[in-house]
Amino acid sequence: MTRVRRDRGQSTVELALGLPVVCLFLLATVQVAVVARDRLAVQVAAREAARAASVAADVASGRSAARRAVRLAPLDVDVDVAGGLVTATATFVDHTDVPVVGALLPDVRVSASVTMAVEPP
Repeated sequence: MTRVRRDRGQSTVELALGLPVVCLFLLATVQVAVVARDRLAVQVAAREAARAASVAADVASGRSAARRAVRLAPLDVDVDVAGGLVTATATFVDHTDVPVVGALLPDVRVSASVTMAVEPP
């Protein structure tokens, strides 16, 4: 006589064990994508600040151009005009706030710096 093995429920147990790992991986991927998006935005802000300050040779116009270019808050923009060069540095602290994964990761400090020549009037 042949014995019949009953494997009912095995796939349910495997799904119950594997699904949390897959969900954590997907949430971590979303968090990395958010940090990458904010990094690109900080680079755009630094570029806009340097460009505006190089055209106007004014620090205030560079800061306001950076804040208009991106919607990151609080965005720290530092613009220096010295020796015919404008250096703009934008810094943003990206809070890791994706559910579950955000609590496991520390906040990320994103910074970008751009240097341009001051254009003659």
